Amino acid sequence: MRIWSLHPSYLDAKGLVALWRETLLAKHVLEGKTKGYTNHPQLNRFKASKFPVDAINHYLQFIHKEAEARGYNFDRSKINWECKKQKLKVTKGQIDYELQHLTKKLAQRDQTKLEDISKLKEHAPHPMFNIVAGDIEAWEII
Repeated sequence: MRIWSLHPSYLDAKGLVALWRETLLAKHVLEGKTKGYTNHPQLNRFKASKFPVDAINHYLQFIHKEAEARGYNFDRSKINWECKKQKLKVTKGQIDYELQHLTKKLAQRDQTKLEDISKLKEHAPHPMFNIVAGDIEAWEII
């Protein structure tokens, strides 16, 4: 499971679809609707928020927005659009690590997307995250 801290616009088609699927699975975990993945470290930042289910719904809203911008038809009924909006923190080290990880994936799957993000001087996080100083997050599996 990979729930990216990077802005969803950086993902290629395969990555965005995978993010949607995996985040919906994460939502089910946080809602107690599945027994699998309950201790997956990628969920820790959402579990640590004041309203974990609202946090994952808010996260999904931005994925849906990116999908719509690309002309994809993700099912909006899978998201609670009335959730409490939240901001979470992510470390600069985590953003850098994920960018490196994504770059390797894009080198194999989508050279155009790789070139697009390589031209950027700064890399934005997913819109619900604020970048703070720090190394790779403790929940990251390296």
